[in-house]
Amino acid sequence: MFRTSFLVYALLYSIAAFSAGDDMLGFSRSQADGQRQLEKQFDGHLKQEEIGNWIKRLSARPHHLGSANDRENAEHLVELFESWGYKTRMEKYRVLFPTPRLRLLELVAPTSYQAKLQEPALPEDETSGQLDAQLPIYNAYSVDGDVSAELVYVNYGVPEDYEELERRGIDVRGKIVLARYYGSWRGIKPKVAAEKGAIGTIIYSDPADDGFVPGDVYPKGPFRNDRGAQRGSVMDMPLYPGDPLTPDVGATRRAKRLKIEDAETLTKIPVLPISYSDALPLLQSLGGPVAPNSWKGGLPVTYHLGPGPAKVHLKLEFNWDMVDLYNVIAVLEGVSYPNQWVVRGNHHDAWVNGAADPISGLAALMAEAKAVAALTKSGWQPQRTIVYAAWDGEEQGLIGSTEWAEHHANELQNKVVAYINTDSNGRGFFRAGGSHTLEKLVNQVAREVVDPQVGESVSKRLKARIKLTGTAEQRKEAVTRRNFRLYPLGSGSDYTPFLQHLGIASLNLGYGGENRGGSYHSIYDSYDHYVRFGDPQFDYGVTLAQTGGRIVLRLANADYLPFEFEGFIDNIGKYVREVVKLTDKMREDTDRLNRTIDEGTFRLALDPTKSLTAPKREDPVPHIAFADLHNAMEILKVSVGDYQQALDRLDRQALNRNERDKLSRLIYQSERKLTRDQGLPRRPWYKHYIYAPGFYTGYGVKTLPGIREAIEERKWQEADEQVRITAGVLKGFASQIDKATQLIGKQTK
Repeated sequence: MFRTSFLVYALLYSIAAFSAGDDMLGFSRSQADGQRQLEKQFDGHLKQEEIGNWIKRLSARPHHLGSANDRENAEHLVELFESWGYKTRMEKYRVLFPTPRLRLLELVAPTSYQAKLQEPALPEDETSGQLDAQLPIYNAYSVDGDVSAELVYVNYGVPEDYEELERRGIDVRGKIVLARYYGSWRGIKPKVAAEKGAIGTIIYSDPADDGFVPGDVYPKGPFRNDRGAQRGSVMDMPLYPGDPLTPDVGATRRAKRLKIEDAETLTKIPVLPISYSDALPLLQSLGGPVAPNSWKGGLPVTYHLGPGPAKVHLKLEFNWDMVDLYNVIAVLEGVSYPNQWVVRGNHHDAWVNGAADPISGLAALMAEAKAVAALTKSGWQPQRTIVYAAWDGEEQGLIGSTEWAEHHANELQNKVVAYINTDSNGRGFFRAGGSHTLEKLVNQVAREVVDPQVGESVSKRLKARIKLTGTAEQRKEAVTRRNFRLYPLGSGSDYTPFLQHLGIASLNLGYGGENRGGSYHSIYDSYDHYVRFGDPQFDYGVTLAQTGGRIVLRLANADYLPFEFEGFIDNIGKYVREVVKLTDKMREDTDRLNRTIDEGTFRLALDPTKSLTAPKREDPVPHIAFADLHNAMEILKVSVGDYQQALDRLDRQALNRNERDKLSRLIYQSERKLTRDQGLPRRPWYKHYIYAPGFYTGYGVKTLPGIREAIEERKWQEADEQVRITAGVLKGFASQIDKATQLIGKQTK
């Protein structure tokens, strides 16, 4: 007991001491001076004009997966990386990519209307008229279908919305549902609809969320116009991302493939996205109850729920083609630890022209890679190997990165120190998510990168925003906590296979917030739109390159890898408190609901003139034994305290190169200890026990997912089991840190 209390006190003292200083994590003070000089030289090689030229060149034509322009862009990237001095290769995979052969949506009762399903070319947008090369408006990995049925409006189409419909006595079985974008990732909408018995899904962009309500529409302003629509994949990525036919293995030509009908990640019902111009006649034809106030969008119509009298006919047919996918891999070998890799990635494919998504992020990566290569001309070489990757097939379901990660899984798990991801980029505030072991590194970099608009560090500007717009807890932390928290990663970009499948510490970086608009996944995601509303002078392209470049250079050069564990403990402690609080709240809500049902006083809160169909009584929430989890946290605190004390006492020259190599491996392999080979319940591809995309949120993260989702789904026996499993995972993480402490301790006695 005395030892534990003493070390917890020592840990808190250590946190305060580290917070007070500005030492560069992973470097001695003399090394830090040299590193900052190197980073200053790096900045001198970054050019706004080059970033702008790359965005214009790479977004000049539509370049979706499987297209000739996609391959041509990949070949151009290979040429550029080779010219800068990287050992560059193109890795090709063969993957399933359906494109539409027939798309038909028509209102057949009480009036008739056929959806246009077409975005018009605009004279203000030079590339919007490239009809010969554009993918039409559709959702990839929808199944074929020919269905006719009454229509039901389901708001965002998430589970809570169907619960509301059920309380109102509205059943979607045998119906086609109309859902609006937002509220969850798009693939969740047909997934839940099918589970509820619907036979088709239509997804539209409501102007309240993505149109004239937030601002002027394109071309006058940046927001989605009435004919604009959002393409996108509806693959069930919470099961697994990547090629639907080759889960867990790289999609090489010789890979064993599932039959299409056996691919679990395809939708069970047909689904089609439409514009709000095409959605208006459907909403006008709906009858039934008036929708709750929170369900009402921005169109000039009373929002009704249905079902009917609106009846629609939806017919979809696809070409279920196999296409080639092209990943570009560029390598700069390290001189001291060539088998420790820092991997930096951004995808290169787009739904159409993709100036913002993804080329704005890719151009920043290119500027960064060119500047890193330029440093070698003066004699500098990285201590660790740097790998730059431009992924293909991200838009369809993180396919390029997933296939590469699955194909090279053993090597990557052995060698990769960290993965740093970017995607879209624009004017505004720094945003950073990822592994909490990298939190201090990111914060130190953010305090040194200057925001081009305000002349202050991007960290200071971000904290100022949090103080103005954050929750009460976030505002308090912005004052009392030196480091801002990295948001935990769910899914939605190429970090997913590295972090959640392979257990590699990962980051997702970008700038934005002042570049809002409705070009996302439309023909208007163009160079013309981007230079007006995204990042007109490409200032934030340079800023992103400065940010990503510093993180890459510090990971590549650090004498001791710049991971730290105090922030990790703080964040995990927060997640533990959250699941305990969630259980307590569910218990209170269940008791209150059952009392209300027993008293016969359950009423429709949003419409007091009507009574709801009384919901079923819920089983009481049992006691969940969180003791194992709390004990694991105490063990982890002791391990981290011991490690930090040993590291503080260590003479930086005490370890030889071989010992430093062993120490680095123990540190970066610690993230692997947060995974289990068996994976999460019902989706074993996802192996990380701290971060995962939610089964019904898609992109949205679930922290401590095994525990949290068992509680949310009221699977109490599973919740108890997941508490024990998660506690064991944290103890394994602590044991890995103990090994690092023991290695250091040999030199500090």
